[in-house]
Amino acid sequence: MDKKTEILNIARKVMQIEADAVTSLAARLDEQFVSAVEVLLACTGRVVVTGMGKSGLICQKMAATMASTGTPAIFLHPAEGVHGDLGMLMKGDVVIAVSNSGETEEIIRILPTIKRMGLLLIAMSGNPTSTLVRAGDVFIDISVKEEACPLQLAPTASTTVTLAIGDALAVALLLQRGFRQEDFALFHPGGVLGKRLLLRVKDLMHAGNHIPLVDSETLLKDALYEISSKKLGITGIVNELGTLIGVFTDGDLRRCIEQGIDVLSRPVCEIMSSNPKHILHTSLAAKALQLMEEHQITSLFVFESEEGAKPVGIIHLHDLLKAGVI
Repeated sequence: MDKKTEILNIARKVMQIEADAVTSLAARLDEQFVSAVEVLLACTGRVVVTGMGKSGLICQKMAATMASTGTPAIFLHPAEGVHGDLGMLMKGDVVIAVSNSGETEEIIRILPTIKRMGLLLIAMSGNPTSTLVRAGDVFIDISVKEEACPLQLAPTASTTVTLAIGDALAVALLLQRGFRQEDFALFHPGGVLGKRLLLRVKDLMHAGNHIPLVDSETLLKDALYEISSKKLGITGIVNELGTLIGVFTDGDLRRCIEQGIDVLSRPVCEIMSSNPKHILHTSLAAKALQLMEEHQITSLFVFESEEGAKPVGIIHLHDLLKAGVI
């Protein structure tokens, strides 16, 4: 066997061991998992997740996932806890403590304070007879048949199983809470999803004197000045009531020239495109992008309501690009 094949076989074996561990865990889930979800749903404080070493790193991810999906959560380092950080704990909190052995010294040392404060404790351990499990109000079994480490020393399958349980708790909680995409976006305003679900057309549109508009009897040569000065490649055409009745773009001009049409001295209403696409100012910016892609256009005039056709703004594809919606 060559070295390349040997390395790939090792990697595949590790992944298979960890996949089998997660599959086995899924089959073992029972009423204790349901109890854990119910306890967390009833929590009036925060979920405090604590673990040491590699388990602690998984606990940090667990707390972060819960916090971003509607369950207020923080990570408590147990070693720092006995040196003052137990002051993070508040009445109404629920503690999730993770220790594969259930006998991790730093975890055991903070248990008396947790119990003295009357906080509910969810124990996650691979040892059902351990000190941690005996102190817990709910027990979730994270035991594994074997670690992926051939020496059975480095936490591998056990930490993967713990990570999966943390994700399962977070997802069960978000679904029970009726957590929506919009809620997720609220906690992720810097991400693409947040921008797609939070930014509205009114946040990005050009308004007031920045809207390119001419009346219907304006000569095309004058309308071109409006297109150039507003730098959006388009102008809207309005009637005497200020109602949008059409648009003319620099692309329309090129097509007219290609067809040999003498348009410069004609009123823009004679060569405009009627029934322009529009969007409401309260619509999501992502909806504007969808409409632009659907109709293969780069701008949309903005209305305050479907009944009123007087434009209050215009939004361009470049605005969506700058805002990170694309």
